[in-house]
Amino acid sequence: MSELSGYKNESLKILNNAGISIGDLIKIITKTTKYSGNLLPRYEYSEENYIVIKLSNGYNIGIDAKNITNIQKIMSGEKQKFIPPEKPNVKESLPKIAILGTGGTIASRIDYKTGAVNPAFSAEELYSIIPELSAYANINTELVSNIASEQMNPEDWKNIANKVIEKIKEGNEGEIISHGTDTMAYTASALSFSLQNLSKPVIFTGSQVPMSSVRSDARRNLINSVEMATTELQEVGICFNDHVYRGNRATKLSIGDFDAFGSPNLDPIAEIGLNIELNVEPKKLIPAFENSAAFSNEIFVLTVHPSLSMNILDCLDLTKLKAIIVRTFGSGNFPMKGEYNMIPFFEKCRDHDVIVAIVSQADYDAVDLKKYPAGRAALKAGAIPGGDMTLEAALTKMMFLLAHSDSKEYIETQFQIPMAGELTVDK
Repeated sequence: MSELSGYKNESLKILNNAGISIGDLIKIITKTTKYSGNLLPRYEYSEENYIVIKLSNGYNIGIDAKNITNIQKIMSGEKQKFIPPEKPNVKESLPKIAILGTGGTIASRIDYKTGAVNPAFSAEELYSIIPELSAYANINTELVSNIASEQMNPEDWKNIANKVIEKIKEGNEGEIISHGTDTMAYTASALSFSLQNLSKPVIFTGSQVPMSSVRSDARRNLINSVEMATTELQEVGICFNDHVYRGNRATKLSIGDFDAFGSPNLDPIAEIGLNIELNVEPKKLIPAFENSAAFSNEIFVLTVHPSLSMNILDCLDLTKLKAIIVRTFGSGNFPMKGEYNMIPFFEKCRDHDVIVAIVSQADYDAVDLKKYPAGRAALKAGAIPGGDMTLEAALTKMMFLLAHSDSKEYIETQFQIPMAGELTVDK
């Protein structure tokens, strides 16, 4: 670690020119005010042009380098550095588990520029600050990416899937993927379709509160995930707040509770208490493991709402789409009168060979397009039902199917058949 750990570009240049090191008491003059404090080390992924000091009142602040008119060293100070805890010794006899870091709140620090939570921890840091993980498994870590989960896209899904394969080939008995909560259910669902014939657990986890917070749920979720990764589970799961949900059945239900995820139409596949209770039976015969990670972006999600203008839908360029996921009311209802009648739009999609798949805005139960006039009209216009799939599952499944076939008939058929436990049949 350098004498100016975490600093780079303009901030590093300013500090070097002034002969300032970590721990020095310094005075910073900006266009509007003056600050005095001790220079602090920064984290690798923080906003790069901010200089961070600890004020005499104990608070840390970040000062934009471009606003600094003068900086002076007042006196040398103790050269404090951020040093993660040492990686504990592990027992070679324990199961070999890989932790793949992708960013998110579980791997975050507070950003001094805005006060917001931004990605900062590497996967190695996640491991090092919870040394008791070594009691459960022989853990190896790798940072696949370090981005906020809202920035995840299909290319990231492919990269994660490829890394999972690589780690399995290296002999890992299970894998953990640390991920931001906002889009975790999408990534987990995408991987459930891509990683076919899994014989090992692939566990997603995250946290609602950053690791650096005293009230963080990160430690609990990571320890639980490591334990789950050593079980006989043979699929993609999401481990959160003592529950494990099937990856393609989960959805984020809460922004502010530790119990952030739920699986409305399928009970948790595992419960974590004094013991771990698996609610699924291990597969007896598993064909060869395959990775088929590929996803099409030629898809659109439409949420039905009162007063939805068909004039707006007419602006959609259907020549650039292959499928539309329509989130209807209830069991498949939508407006059918006057200027709000959606049937002509469905017929237009059919005429352009665009698949229309219907799921419900309601979290629980399944769409039934035969139950009410709107659903029956949608079927007549060529729409297909998505059963009790979550939006995350319906979207990623359709993206997956579109990337693997040009046959509209095949895709429509496969969409309505369970591929990875994402859909309840005959419901």
